[in-house]
Amino acid sequence: MKRGSWMRLIGLMGLMGLMGLMGCSRLSPEEQASLAAKGYYTHLVEGEYDKFLEGRVGNDSLPSDYREQLLAGCRQFMAQQQAAHKGIREVRVSNAKTDTLAGYTNVFLILCYSDSVDEEIVVPMVERNGRWQMK
Repeated sequence: MKRGSWMRLIGLMGLMGLMGLMGCSRLSPEEQASLAAKGYYTHLVEGEYDKFLEGRVGNDSLPSDYREQLLAGCRQFMAQQQAAHKGIREVRVSNAKTDTLAGYTNVFLILCYSDSVDEEIVVPMVERNGRWQMK
């Protein structure tokens, strides 16, 4: 089984465990936004750049040449992370805070690099038509 497949399996098991702990209650908006952001960044780490871009607000109306530039930027970013840190081995959720006035939720993700460096990033998320997307 590939490394990415194991990561998905472990993530799915974690999600199922979280849902089991929550019982019948619904996930909070922060939890929903966090799961979506982590999922999009996991796609990025696994080289599934199209799926990463699908998580972006307005992705369905991007001109094809701009979309190609964004995909090239994703490949370039991941190549830089490979050169600088031997790649990203894991994405974890640190926290999430909703700014009700601005209308979005900041999700704090930890990028865990293979050289044992961790970096926290902020991913602004918005809900559009019942789906959480990166702002």
